[in-house]
Amino acid sequence: MKPEFDREKFKAVVHYLCRHAGDDFGKIKLHKALYFADMLHFIDKGQPLTGVDYIKQKFGPTARHLTRGLDELAGDGAIRISQENYFGLPKYTFRALREPATNRLSDEDRALLDEVLRFVSDYSATAISELSHNEAWHAFEIGAVIPYETAYWLVPTEITDDDMVWAEAQMREHAHAG
Repeated sequence: MKPEFDREKFKAVVHYLCRHAGDDFGKIKLHKALYFADMLHFIDKGQPLTGVDYIKQKFGPTARHLTRGLDELAGDGAIRISQENYFGLPKYTFRALREPATNRLSDEDRALLDEVLRFVSDYSATAISELSHNEAWHAFEIGAVIPYETAYWLVPTEITDDDMVWAEAQMREHAHAG
């Protein structure tokens, strides 16, 4: 089942990220922060934070409605969008002009966004793009929507000794039950 896109919550998340991100936080990092926040929220709660579609693009997953959301926030006077030349390529930066409204985001939502911001900020735009080239990204063609269920592919699947002990106990229990 496809999650419902919540445009107002999406804009609240984008505004929050723009307000709390560092100076080197451009459009690439914004796309990746949104992706990781939505996917981690899906893993934890069984539903995404915003419901936006993520599209496979060359540099990783991109949020389908990000440009429109940014334009709406800028039009409302919530953020300012700047563009500069960065080694011959356009680099966008975002500055919040006022505090984001908090009525659309729970304390848990804001804590998740803060955690994702810390994670994404530790990497360059190139490095965070490479990190987003995960199993889910590789599984689809350029332009395809990446389903939220692929969020579980972000979780390491290493089997530990504790996992093996649990599995053996389950086998013994079910073998005696049958």
